[in-house]
Amino acid sequence: MAVVRLPPWMTGRPHAIGAADPLKAELRRAGLVTVCEEARCPNLAECFGRGVATFMILGDTCTRACAFCAVATGTPAPPDRSEPERLAQAAARMGLSHVVITSVDRDDLPDGGAGQFVAAIRAVRKALPAATVEVLTPDFQGNLQASLMVAEAGPEVFNHNLETVSRLYPDVRPGADYGGSLEVLAAVKEKFPHGVTKSGLMAGLGETDAELIDLFRDLRETGRCDVLTVGQYLRPTAAHRPVARYLTPAEFAGLKEKALKMGFHHVSAGPRVRSSFNAGGLLAALRGREGRQ
Repeated sequence: MAVVRLPPWMTGRPHAIGAADPLKAELRRAGLVTVCEEARCPNLAECFGRGVATFMILGDTCTRACAFCAVATGTPAPPDRSEPERLAQAAARMGLSHVVITSVDRDDLPDGGAGQFVAAIRAVRKALPAATVEVLTPDFQGNLQASLMVAEAGPEVFNHNLETVSRLYPDVRPGADYGGSLEVLAAVKEKFPHGVTKSGLMAGLGETDAELIDLFRDLRETGRCDVLTVGQYLRPTAAHRPVARYLTPAEFAGLKEKALKMGFHHVSAGPRVRSSFNAGGLLAALRGREGRQ
């Protein structure tokens, strides 16, 4: 596959030198990991400069090796029982009003790490009772009870990403199951109908526009998903899957329009969109929309 050059709309945004350093220092003092750093997010400087980050629990080593992801693969360390409390206290020091928690895949654990999610949610509730909480969970190897256990802890937003279209799963998400991920969202929405369900995907992995629309439809009709994020896939290293295409801002706008017509309550789509980017603002916009109806 030929290398596709970075288009002008994907060039980096200028940020003050050192703006992210205070938050990085805080995270290192607390011994915490962020998906922003581990996954090489293009928005890191902007988010860290604003004092926000997406916490990644259960370590920095994943038991899977997805073709798009920069997070290290290997044998993880046992869960750290002090991690939820350290996360909550760091979030309090950061003054966060919306706390986003994700994790690596932990297929080595009986519950896939669901218990650590629950402990983290409870710790944040205690340290920041006014804050809203969003989780971005793995599929827990199809263990729906694990997903429901996390949802029962009461996060305002339950996010589980499909990442890409069904046809590409064997190459892009080995170990994951497209239908199983839809079942996660559907089960959470059925058990907790008033909670916000959310999913995200990356465009440019080799999918067609028709396949993207089919994915949107599956999320609404099968997964019962409320919120959708669509961003541009960026190859983190030469060892990862090449970028098949770069969608233009106009193409992302078209996808957003089509998704909204399908009934999603809120859609964020654009070249730099990531599932946790501006997550607090997205939730506020959704609530504002619901309040006007």
